[in-house]
Amino acid sequence: MIKEPKKIGMLTPSSNTVLEPICSKMLYHVPEVTCHYGRFEVTKISLEQDALSQFNFEPMLQAAELLAHAEVDLIAWNGTSGGWLGFEMDHELCEAITKRTGIPATTSMLSQVRAFKEHNINTVHLVTPYIPEINRLIAEQYKKHCNIETINVQGLSQTVNRSFSQVDQGRIEEMIQAVTASPADALSVVCTNFPAVDKVEYYEDKFNIPMYDTINVLMWECLKMVDVDPRTVKGWGKVFSREKVSR
Repeated sequence: MIKEPKKIGMLTPSSNTVLEPICSKMLYHVPEVTCHYGRFEVTKISLEQDALSQFNFEPMLQAAELLAHAEVDLIAWNGTSGGWLGFEMDHELCEAITKRTGIPATTSMLSQVRAFKEHNINTVHLVTPYIPEINRLIAEQYKKHCNIETINVQGLSQTVNRSFSQVDQGRIEEMIQAVTASPADALSVVCTNFPAVDKVEYYEDKFNIPMYDTINVLMWECLKMVDVDPRTVKGWGKVFSREKVSR
């Protein structure tokens, strides 16, 4: 039998068109790892009940079970709902996925927080396409769970998930320029259907700040979890090359 690459299974919002091609591009020069995707219904991001109910565990667990048929080494929720539902929900989801499938699990938001801690990030600017109420909840989660202060925030007040992917880079650059007028340790971009990470090196160089996007941080942690050096990924942000900071 041939030796298979490490396989990362990713739970994907049904209306997301950004994360799959980006994750595949990130791994283009990493043949020892492949990504495999399973979708469940997510079309709206708000605090209304119909939007919140999209993240009930059972549809996510059913999608995880189908990924497990491929004998993936890891299952990752490539989404950011823990930012407003609470990081506790992401921990519970990971536990439920592992209980159902026997496979380790993580999420975009948990990966971002772990990267912040490992790299000694204490202050961030926040950029999202979300409504102000969701952005406030994300900032509260950062403060509550890892004592990270959110300095400046830019959002687009959008709620239709499909629309997030259609924001052009010029508008994204305006948002990043606005928040980085003040200093902070890092730029946090939250939304896995938002194409900011496509120009991560450009933004990091132009605004002199490391960018912790919820797509690149998830890939960073997934590689660590399957015992592949994140430094094998080139061109997708400083997160892949930064060393762990001793506290």
